[in-house]
Amino acid sequence: MKREVRVYNTLTQEKEVFVPREPGKVSIYVCGVTPYSDTHLGHARPSVVWDVIIRFFRWLGYETRHVQNFTDVDDKIIQRSLQEGVPAVQIAQRYIDEYLASMDALGVQRADYYPKVSEHIEEIIALVQRLIDKGYAYAANGDVFFSVASFDEYGKLSKQKLEELLEGTRFEVDPKKKDAADFALWKAAKPGEPAWDSPWGKGRPGWHIECSAMSLKYLGEEFDFHGGGNDLIFPHHENEIAQSEAATGKPLARYWVHSGMITLKEAKMSKSLGNIISLGQLLEKYPRGLLRFYLLSTHYRSGLEYYDGKLEEMSRGWSRLNESARKLQEDLQEAQGGELSAEDRETLASLSRYEEEVIAALSDDFNTAMALGILFDVVREVNAYKHQGGLHREVLQKGWDVLKLWAGDILGVLQLEQQRQEGLADGLMELILSIREQLRREKNFALADRIRDGLAELGVVVEDTPQGPRWKV
Repeated sequence: MKREVRVYNTLTQEKEVFVPREPGKVSIYVCGVTPYSDTHLGHARPSVVWDVIIRFFRWLGYETRHVQNFTDVDDKIIQRSLQEGVPAVQIAQRYIDEYLASMDALGVQRADYYPKVSEHIEEIIALVQRLIDKGYAYAANGDVFFSVASFDEYGKLSKQKLEELLEGTRFEVDPKKKDAADFALWKAAKPGEPAWDSPWGKGRPGWHIECSAMSLKYLGEEFDFHGGGNDLIFPHHENEIAQSEAATGKPLARYWVHSGMITLKEAKMSKSLGNIISLGQLLEKYPRGLLRFYLLSTHYRSGLEYYDGKLEEMSRGWSRLNESARKLQEDLQEAQGGELSAEDRETLASLSRYEEEVIAALSDDFNTAMALGILFDVVREVNAYKHQGGLHREVLQKGWDVLKLWAGDILGVLQLEQQRQEGLADGLMELILSIREQLRREKNFALADRIRDGLAELGVVVEDTPQGPRWKV
C-alpha cells in the first residue's frame, strides 16, 4: 500500500489527497522555457522542485511520465532572430541546448519528452479546427480567436470573473476580436516571421494553444499534474483550461501545482526586467548541491529571495550537512558489530523516527524545507552518538542510509566529492599559514610576506589578528 500524499491544488485552493488517474502511475506536464536568452536562476527553481517531486514519487513506487515543452515559436525569439540575422529555429536550439546542459549540471533528471512548438504544428492546427467546429473559436482574416464568453467556467483557476477581468486587465487590442478578452489560437503571418500553411492561411500558433496540443498528444485528454510558476496562473493556464476542456469536455489536470517566484532586490527575477542571474555563471562558482540546497530551503509555493552573499550564507549549513555525511561514511570503516546496547537501540529508534518525519514532510505538499530541517536533526543525533563513543555498525549504517537516500538521492543536496576537495583546501591553507607563522617567529618577514602576497594573487586574503591569521576567498 502506497503512502498518502497531500498536494495543494491551485484549482481548489486546498490540500487534497493525491489519487492518480491510473493506479500506480503519475502523469505530469510542466510548462517549460521560452529559449531566447541565457538560462537563469528563476528557471532552476521549478526544475529542481519537480525533479524532487518525481524522485519522491518513484521512491513511493509510482511509474512517472513527465512532459516539459519548449516554446520555440515566440515573439521574443523572432525579434532576436531578426536582430542577429539567424533563423529563429537556430536561436531557439542554441538556448535549448544551454538549458539542458545547465539542468544536467544541476543534477536534474531529464523529462521523458521535451516537445517543441515547431514540431507540433499539425497537432495545433487540428486542435484549433476542433474548437472552431465546436463553436468555441472563430476565424477572422487569417487569425483564429478563442471566444472566452463561450466557456462558462472561464476564470475558475485564477478565481476571477470575466467581468472583473475586463475591468481590471489590459487585454491586447485587436479590432478583429469579437470581445476584448478573446485570445489568439492562430496568428496570421507577418513579413519576416516563420509561418506554416493552415486552413486560415499562412501563420503561426498563439502562445497558449501549444501546451494544450502537446499535453493532449503525450498524456491524453486527462492527466494528474500540471505545473509551472505562479506567474502562469493567468492568463496562460487559465486559457489552457478553457481551450482544452472546451475541446474534450473533460477536466484537463487533476492537480495544478505552482511554484513561487525568485525575487531579486524585491522584484521578480525575469528576462523582461533584465535582472536575471545566469545559472551557468552560478554553476561555475558554486557546487550544484549548494544551489539545490538554496532552492529547496523554502517551501516551493513561497517566494524565494536572492541577493549578493546569499549563497555564501547558505553554504555554512550545506557544508555542515555534507561534512557530517562524509565523516559518517568514513566512520563506517571503523564501525563495530556485536550486540546492541541500550544507547544503540535508542539512537536507532530516533533515526527511524526522523526518517519517518522526512517522509511525512515530503508527503505533505512536498515540504522540502521541513525535510532539510529534519535531516539536520539526523546529523545532530549521529554526532551526539559518536561523541559519546558510539561506533556500532548498525547505528552508523542507519544514519548513513537516511542521509544518503533523502539528502542525496531524493533532494540531491549531498556532494561529498566537493566536500572532500573543500576539506583538502582547508587543510592545505592551515599548513601554509602555520609555515608562514613559523617564518614570522623566525623574523623571516620577506618570505612570510611573499606567501601572503602569493595567496593574494590567487584571490585568497590573509588577515593577521591577535587570535592568529584568518583567511578568506
